[in-house]
Amino acid sequence: MIQTVLCAFDLNRPEEETAVLITAKKLADLDGAQLDVITVVPDFGATIIGAYFEAHDVETAKDRALEDLSEAVGRIIGAEANKKARHIVAVGSVYEEVLRAADLSKADLIVIGAHRLDLKDYLLGPNSARVVRHSTCSVYVVRS
Repeated sequence: MIQTVLCAFDLNRPEEETAVLITAKKLADLDGAQLDVITVVPDFGATIIGAYFEAHDVETAKDRALEDLSEAVGRIIGAEANKKARHIVAVGSVYEEVLRAADLSKADLIVIGAHRLDLKDYLLGPNSARVVRHSTCSVYVVRS
């Protein structure tokens, strides 16, 4: 029985991510599971670009991402479901933070999108592939 479903949601692609979130909600509803929705903000401090950002810039980005995530989730799955969902904003690399959140929440299922961006990514995108490869729980990949 699934108790927690973790949905990876890319705020930069809300139209493409709609199907991912709807699928995650349906799967969570099947077992009455908790729905967690995560988005990941890039870690500017780890790159050369990071020299141009202050610590408060990252916090501001996280706060803004949390507002945007809550708004997007509410618009896609409705206000009532949005109230019950846990919203997570992480900073770092997408696949590492999704895997970390899955471990911390003891997720039974990760739902993630795979987008057809380029011929070289014809199987899965780099983040989806890494999550599938390294996850200790089941992963449901939604094609869009």
